[in-house]
Amino acid sequence: MIGDQTNTQTSSEKVITVMLVDDSAVIRGALGSLLEEDPQIKVVSSVPNGELAVSSAERNLPDIVILDVEMPVMDGMTALPLILGKSPKSKVIMFSTLTERGAAITIKALSLGAVECLVKPGAGEARKGSAFQSQLIGLVKNLVPVPSYIKPAAPTPIVKTAIAAGAAPAPASAPTTPAAAKTYTLRNNPGDLANKPDLIAIGSSTGGPQALFQVMKHLNTVKKPIIITQHMPATFTKILAEHITQNCGLDCREGQDGMVLEPGKAYLAPGGFHMLIERKGTQVVVKIDNGPQENFCKPAVDPMMRSAIEVYGRKILGVILTGMGSDGLLGCKALIEAGGRVIAQDEASSVVWGMPRAVAQAGICSAVLPLPDIGPWIRNAAA
Repeated sequence: MIGDQTNTQTSSEKVITVMLVDDSAVIRGALGSLLEEDPQIKVVSSVPNGELAVSSAERNLPDIVILDVEMPVMDGMTALPLILGKSPKSKVIMFSTLTERGAAITIKALSLGAVECLVKPGAGEARKGSAFQSQLIGLVKNLVPVPSYIKPAAPTPIVKTAIAAGAAPAPASAPTTPAAAKTYTLRNNPGDLANKPDLIAIGSSTGGPQALFQVMKHLNTVKKPIIITQHMPATFTKILAEHITQNCGLDCREGQDGMVLEPGKAYLAPGGFHMLIERKGTQVVVKIDNGPQENFCKPAVDPMMRSAIEVYGRKILGVILTGMGSDGLLGCKALIEAGGRVIAQDEASSVVWGMPRAVAQAGICSAVLPLPDIGPWIRNAAA
């Protein structure tokens, strides 16, 4: 039984260590029970407020912190930088309600160092064998890859983002992010340099909001439209678009049906829908699609990329940022076949090197870059 007291654990046990921070003992107990069904995960601390979490983080140095937003004594936003100060290698997952206020706080937390967020499950959803358990365990194990000296358990199904509230449960065959390869091959096509894009198409998932903030601040002088699919639900994508606008000096909007693409503006796929583009007369407009999930997520990068190729052909620069799984791979392969270009974020700067690894290992990237270099690279390529 997981209580409010710190449960000290020796590092010699070689497991993924988790600290739970929530003012509800019931929620902490439920999360702990779900996590510890996996033998590679151990809850080492369970505390009811941010103040206790800070001191516990210093003692336990947990791999993962699941941090509630609203708590007495010290809330999650206040605790977040203090926890990271005491335990810099911890990956912090914010635990939030699916409300506009919860979304706004969570997006701010992601900009301050949290790596992902979970929407609190509804009554009966946080049970053993549930989709929520699969998402939770999948997220934890992708954020902290299981050490090689532990025999891997059976693959844990994941959903492309842990905050995909309302999305269909991931089937048992949903892929976890595979082990990283040590090498990849870049495209060496001198003709790429002469192919100036008329559209920038960006895909991201886990860790994506922080990456987008870093990239987009360099693109406020780029006179091309930018389309983005970040795996998030609708409430969060609306707030994320607002934060990009406020923090990056670039007009970013949540995509709406019929919205005309304009140079120098960005359009973010609304959560729960695929965002496509199509040509209507002399204009290119957003088309919101309620079709089935692709790659276990909705919105997905692949349908956005396919629609972009139909409109812009080879005049597209595809950018794949941090995220689990391989969404975007098929769309980027199609882009290369059409004569376009693709770049990806490198492993060292990615929260999870899944989506960018997939395109890198496919040998279709013109560059695989550290996050700080991606924005300037895009700006120069589009100039």
